[in-house]
Amino acid sequence: MKDKTNACFTGSKFFLCIVAIIAMLTSAIAQKKINPGEVWPDDKGNHIQAHGGGIVKIDKYYYWYGEERRQGMDTGLRYVSCYRSSDLTNWKFMGDALQLPDPEHLGSHWVLERPKVYFNRKTKTYVMYFHLDDARYKLARVGIATSDRPEGPFLYRESFRPLEKESRDIGQFIDDDGTAYLVFESRPTKGFSIAKLSDDYLKVEKEVCLINAPLEGGAIVHYKGLYYAIGSALTGWNPNPNKYATATSLEGPWTEFKDIAAPETKTYGSQSTMMLKVEGTKNTTVIFMADQWKPKTQWDSRYLWMPLQIGDGRLWLPEPKPWSIDIKTGNVQF
Repeated sequence: MKDKTNACFTGSKFFLCIVAIIAMLTSAIAQKKINPGEVWPDDKGNHIQAHGGGIVKIDKYYYWYGEERRQGMDTGLRYVSCYRSSDLTNWKFMGDALQLPDPEHLGSHWVLERPKVYFNRKTKTYVMYFHLDDARYKLARVGIATSDRPEGPFLYRESFRPLEKESRDIGQFIDDDGTAYLVFESRPTKGFSIAKLSDDYLKVEKEVCLINAPLEGGAIVHYKGLYYAIGSALTGWNPNPNKYATATSLEGPWTEFKDIAAPETKTYGSQSTMMLKVEGTKNTTVIFMADQWKPKTQWDSRYLWMPLQIGDGRLWLPEPKPWSIDIKTGNVQF
């Protein structure tokens, strides 16, 4: 050990050792705040790769799943990553929960997007839904994979069009009573559907409501007696002013959609993917989860997470800035 340490301080090796030490220290330092739009390091110091993702809480841990877009991956596979956290701020990389070759001979540049995982407490099964498509977005189906562990590996089962409708961007929602729903955008119907899953979560059982608005990136939360739905306009990779509506039941009727932030900000360059409710001993906080996409450098796409100003039928996304949350109390600090 002594000889190796001394060797670090000869010539160019000194600089390399300093860089290595800094990297180790950085990865070991706990994050104290969530910094919207910045690089978000995991436990190893690497930028989190969980794009278009979703979160499920199992006991004391949150599991964050998303599109793995890091550089140098096998281009014939599609990857879904899994991260674990007890505080929503510091995340441990649990590995790729899914590594999937082309499941249905879709050809080059086939698509796996917006993975969402549900835990079925009756069957003790983790069920992953994702948007499955060909390069031209003509397939428009959901794919399903399952695992008996949260970190996987997940095994591909099948794909289908939910309720025989086209499905592209998907979202997940689990109501306070534990009922699981899939939210999916159907282009021909010019709206997004809220559909109840079967008891085993392996099928889409019935449509609860079709929200008559041409929106994608659907996210839903139930907060103090009202349902809030957020959606993004159909502008591809380009950000737009996300909007919200409310209803006293998932079946509707839903109010007209209103902006969640000043329209000129285009939702601060982001697109909705989920609203996460944290119920603490003192406060209930709803976190807006969104992606800031970089289509030409997708591995560098960022995350915009911010606590929403929500209640009495109103919802507003504040200007992003560093913040922290106490998971036990639900309190937020800026």
